[in-house]
Amino acid sequence: MVDVGTKSETHRIAIASGSISMLPATLALIQQGNSKKGDVLGIARIAAIQASKKTADLIPLCHPIALTHVTVDFDINETPSSIQCTVTTETYGKTGVEMEALTAVSAGLLTIYDMCKAADRGMTINDIKLVEKHGGKSGDWFAGK
Repeated sequence: MVDVGTKSETHRIAIASGSISMLPATLALIQQGNSKKGDVLGIARIAAIQASKKTADLIPLCHPIALTHVTVDFDINETPSSIQCTVTTETYGKTGVEMEALTAVSAGLLTIYDMCKAADRGMTINDIKLVEKHGGKSGDWFAGK
């Protein structure tokens, strides 16, 4: 692991996003709450938060981080039939929270897949990426800038 012992503690924020594409009928099941496994987006939100807190257990050289805040938002897109997941992670510490945000998005989207795979095995998870980050020595960073 990288030595972060001499780094300054700063307020650190990371935002990541990704999406899952599906058949319109699958999206309708999610919106209507008719999935056989229950509240798809509610459970996916909990999975994303839980994954953000377990990132250091999943990614071998990732520092364990005490997160101070995690938000998970889902945006439903009728055309194309998809759901976008956006996660914001925050801490006050010596290293960033990008990996926590990316891991959370991945777990949230995988949970949607798992809960709906009986209805639509052709779902695809797309474009998981860091959107922006703030804090630390390198300061602010925005995708595409």
